[in-house]
Parts: sequence; structure tokens; C-alpha cells
Amino acid sequence: MKANCLCGAKRLIPLSYPRLQKTIFITGTDTGAGKTVLTALLAQFLRARGVRVAALKPVCSGGRDDAEKIFAALGGALTLDEINPWHFRAAIAPLLAARHEKKSVSRAAVLAHLRTARKNFDVTLVEGAGGLLSPLGENFDSHDLILALRATPIIVAQNKLGAVNHLLLTLAALPEDFRAAAKVVLMSPAKPDAATATNAKLLGEFFPAESIFPLPWFGKKIIMANIFKRTATCRTLQKLLAG
Repeated sequence: MKANCLCGAKRLIPLSYPRLQKTIFITGTDTGAGKTVLTALLAQFLRARGVRVAALKPVCSGGRDDAEKIFAALGGALTLDEINPWHFRAAIAPLLAARHEKKSVSRAAVLAHLRTARKNFDVTLVEGAGGLLSPLGENFDSHDLILALRATPIIVAQNKLGAVNHLLLTLAALPEDFRAAAKVVLMSPAKPDAATATNAKLLGEFFPAESIFPLPWFGKKIIMANIFKRTATCRTLQKLLAG
């Protein structure tokens, strides 16, 4: 697939990550914030622009729907089990869901898998489960993985009342150098509230405005081809990935 086949905007600068093996970690303020939608969007956007991209959700609970969406976005670059090696049935925190099945997930095992998987790709997207400090396994969370991988954090929040507080708390939990490199994505909800139009500006008083990226509501059933026809959305994705 050629780089310009998506977005309908040939003026977009091609993205290139030759052998950089950049790692981006998509976390959120909570479950259901829009992490998987963003991960799938970024994966397809990068693929279409000629970038070798991996996307992984190493740990999940309550079904594998998110991992299956990522699998579809990658077009066969990784198997479902490579994308999501640890999955548990109960729709609770992965740590507890694993214990219910008399299993455990270790930080060392997850990091080993991620480091092996990213070797053959220019960009690796890693999606966490729940929020930044939600327990993923025994004594580790997304925060720990971000630091160990030296990953660039992208924090996703639903663009509604309360988002600024949740984002500032999440940012405060990151070490200063990771916080400086972090980016924020505000995903518009199906029904905007009074804060949807003002959150980005308010957050910009406490966090660099150029690192805040609002995205629109894409509909209940997301069709990637339709999203990539939106030049404004493609430009937002490109800026989000720059640097």
C-alpha cells in the first residue's frame, strides 16, 4: 500500500523511522478511554506510509476484542497470540483475572516478549490495560513498562468533564523526563458535554498545548477507510507521531 493512498492529502510529509525502533506506549486515564481505537488508527496510518509497525496489547482481561481489533489493523504482521500473549476471562483488573485462573503474569516475562517482538520493526505501539497504574500482573503496571522500555507515553482520555483532573494526575505519576516527552489525546465522546470544547485549552495552561491532540467521535462502528478520508484527522495523527 502506498503512503499517499490514505488521507487524501498528498501534501502530508511522509513518515519514516529507519531502524530507529521507536517504542510508543498508549495508556489512558481509565478503561474505555479509547486506547484501542487510537492504537489501531496509528498502526494503520503508519503501515500505509511505509513504516514497519508492530502493535501489541500484551495483557488483557474480559475477552480479546481489543487485541482482535489490533490484529485486523496490522494486516497479518503479527499473530493474535504475538499481539496478546496473556489474556484472561474475567472483566476485572488483569492481575485479579489471572489469579482467578490460578495464573500469574510477571514483569520480566512481559518485557522479554515486548523486547523480542519489537526487534524487527521500526515503530512498536504497546497498549496498556486500564489506566497508567492499573495492576497488569504481579507487582507491575503500565508505568513500570513505560520506564523499562524507555517508551514515549501517549495518554488517552475521554474528552468530557473530569478529563483534565484525570490527565494531570496521570501526568504527575510519570517521572519528569517521561512527562516532558508525553503526549495527550482527547477522544471526543458520542455525546459531548460542556467541557468537551474547553478541556484542551484548560489543560494547555498546565501542559504544553502543542502536545495535546483532540480527535473527533468516529462513530459507534468505526470504519478506518472513512476516517482516513479526513485530512484534519490525518494531520493530527502525523503531528502526534512526530518527534
